[in-house]
Amino acid sequence: MPSLRNDRDFRFLWVGQTASQLGEQAALVVLPLVAVLTLGAAPDQLGVLRAVGQAPLLLLPLLAGAWVDRWRGRTVMVLADLGRAVALAAAVVAAYLGGLGLPALLAVAFAVGAMSVFFDVAYQASVVRLVGRDRLTEANSALEGSRSGAQIAGPALGGALVSVLSAPLAAASSGVFFVVSLLTIRRIRKVAPSPRAPGPLWRQVHDGLRFVARDGALRALCLASAAFQFCFSATMTAYLLFLPRELHLSAAAIGLVLAATGPGAVVGSLLAARLPRRLGHGFVLVSGAAIGDGVLLSVPALHGPAAVTVPALVVVNLVFGVFGQLVNVTTQAVRQALTPDGLQGRVAATITFAGMGMTPLGSLLGGVLATHVGLRTALTVTGAGMLLSPMVMACSPLARLGRELS
Repeated sequence: MPSLRNDRDFRFLWVGQTASQLGEQAALVVLPLVAVLTLGAAPDQLGVLRAVGQAPLLLLPLLAGAWVDRWRGRTVMVLADLGRAVALAAAVVAAYLGGLGLPALLAVAFAVGAMSVFFDVAYQASVVRLVGRDRLTEANSALEGSRSGAQIAGPALGGALVSVLSAPLAAASSGVFFVVSLLTIRRIRKVAPSPRAPGPLWRQVHDGLRFVARDGALRALCLASAAFQFCFSATMTAYLLFLPRELHLSAAAIGLVLAATGPGAVVGSLLAARLPRRLGHGFVLVSGAAIGDGVLLSVPALHGPAAVTVPALVVVNLVFGVFGQLVNVTTQAVRQALTPDGLQGRVAATITFAGMGMTPLGSLLGGVLATHVGLRTALTVTGAGMLLSPMVMACSPLARLGRELS
């Protein structure tokens, strides 16, 4: 089997996706800083800005999936990159003309978030059409490794751009990454025929939902994702309160602890290229989720000075990053292998919607539990709830998946 390193089209997809992820992660930092440094936004206004930027994750995945299955993935990615670059450029021009206010910045944040949803669904759907089903795990390992690296480097890059340049110019610099992405992705030669699925858009969304509901393995992926995201967002709400209030960690120590997840995710991406084919996809999914989610149950047991708790928390977050990313990459390979080409976008969007749609409710639950039962108990309850995800997979057809996917 030829290596993906020798696949010209995949290299362009990989480079373009990496540039796009860097631009997206940098913009997540730059836009709030534009609001604070240029517009003097208050804390509640900053919260509204972040919420508006995240709203497309709840509102648009199903629609994006249907559109991706109607159009060529390359076209969707190029248009999404172009839309984000134009939105950021418009913000810069408005800032220097004195016409940038909070409403305009909210529109920019929503546009960037919306186009990011379309891009992410499109590149996930395009992988199987580009590299074939026999190389999905290797391809997803590379792409998810880049995404994890961007999540580490992107925010730091955004902060550095603002410190060196003015906030509006930093926004323009973030937009350059989207231009690099679209110019690279345009060079992909192997373009699948546009599916152009017949029927109204709502019917296409319904078909994607129905396909997931009728397939036992995909249905389990959907339920496991919803359970994980719900309980993980509840856990993180309590976790971020637990570190400073119970363990009395400084901001620098908390940053170090949370940063450990990033290198772990990179390692998990590398392992995902090999372990499923050696141990079986089902075994990797169930055991990886059990280890990665279960390790968080050790957090509420921690006591003592920072010299003891910080190294322990770094190890916990590193392990969580390794196995969480291993499961994430394997999940994508399984989902892509089990889905017909014409439904790739809608199935990816359905599972994304099921998972991300539960995060606001999980965050609310985490806050309620932390308030009424205490932080240690809340962490124990929500951490135990995360084990619902591997339990769902263990009781489904996913657990029986072997080394090869078909």
